[in-house]
Amino acid sequence: MSSTTADLLGTIVAATERIVEVRAREVSVGELERRCATAGRQPQGEAFERALRTSAAPRVIAECKRRSPSRGILRHDYDPAAHARSYAAAGAAAISVLTEPTFFDGALAHLDGARAAVSVPLLRKDFVISRYQLLEAAAAGADAALLIVAALDDRTLRQLLGDAHALGLACLVEVHDTTEIVRAVDAGAGVVGVNSRNLRTLAVDMDVLDLAASLLPAGVTAVAESGIKTTADIDRLSAAGYHAFLVGERLITQPDPGAALRELRGQA
Repeated sequence: MSSTTADLLGTIVAATERIVEVRAREVSVGELERRCATAGRQPQGEAFERALRTSAAPRVIAECKRRSPSRGILRHDYDPAAHARSYAAAGAAAISVLTEPTFFDGALAHLDGARAAVSVPLLRKDFVISRYQLLEAAAAGADAALLIVAALDDRTLRQLLGDAHALGLACLVEVHDTTEIVRAVDAGAGVVGVNSRNLRTLAVDMDVLDLAASLLPAGVTAVAESGIKTTADIDRLSAAGYHAFLVGERLITQPDPGAALRELRGQA
């Protein structure tokens, strides 16, 4: 883990390690594997990747998130299933569901609820550090999972990409600087999300997105994350080469998240 991201990220990863240990004692890896094998629906990772390239532009991964470390509670009447339906009706290319419990008030049940409500591709947004969490994601109806380069060494990143592929899951591989872009691409990431939020200070620097755009290989699906607030932001970043945009706080804090998504996509 780099020194620039060790603070908050290190704390969250440490908490995640403990949470996974507790969950694994309650539900074994074997039981999760059984649930995945017998589930009526298998992960559609290819559909997630395809949606970020070929669905109607602008392609937004709309996020269901109750809380953030930087702003606290974002929505008191949080209902992931209802928000997912609203996003889907507004043309979301995919939907991200926060499942991290300690810092984001997330839960796997939120992913289950969203899956029951919509058919669009779903991303499990969490601090994934183990195959166990990928199995959880697949069993709960996810089509993709987030992998944060700064939270993983190169060996683990490669291993998790392989584990996800074996389960049918796509991966959104998140980077924050040029060094992490190289690591993500070298590991074989096909979908790279550039997060403009500094995980140490939580400050957003949109210049990071512009710099990173020129460094991503042509074959990589590029996703811009954090700080996207207006249609003009999306237009500018589309011109820079981004294929899709992950947007959370801008939408979930509005009275009608679906209407906010329509407005952001220029369809108000």
